[in-house]
Amino acid sequence: MVTDPRSNFEIPPEIRQVAEKSLEEARKAFDGFIAVAQKAAMDMERQATAAQAGAKDVGKKAIAFAEQNAATSFEFAQKLALAKSAEEIIQLQTEFLKTQMHALSNQAKELGEAATTAATEATKPTT
Repeated sequence: MVTDPRSNFEIPPEIRQVAEKSLEEARKAFDGFIAVAQKAAMDMERQATAAQAGAKDVGKKAIAFAEQNAATSFEFAQKLALAKSAEEIIQLQTEFLKTQMHALSNQAKELGEAATTAATEATKPTT
């Protein structure tokens, strides 16, 4: 009867130790990789949430300003309809334009600040 030479083959203890150590180091490296990947995913989620919240804030402000401007315009139109002279129309027009330019300037500034804040919050590094 012929014996298979592989049946008597033993792995030397040194080779086993190297294999075990390599496997342990690979597991640690993989665990480290997973931890970094999880942190990156959480950071991205936080940034996306912050960006979404900032975009909602800017959107709400823009809608509020549009509503405010529409109400002001309707109020102006009503005053024009009730005007009794050309001089009164010119005065109403002048006041409306002056008031609206000031309001639009403030609204643009406020929207710009809100957009800047949203962008800053969305790109803020996590600690």
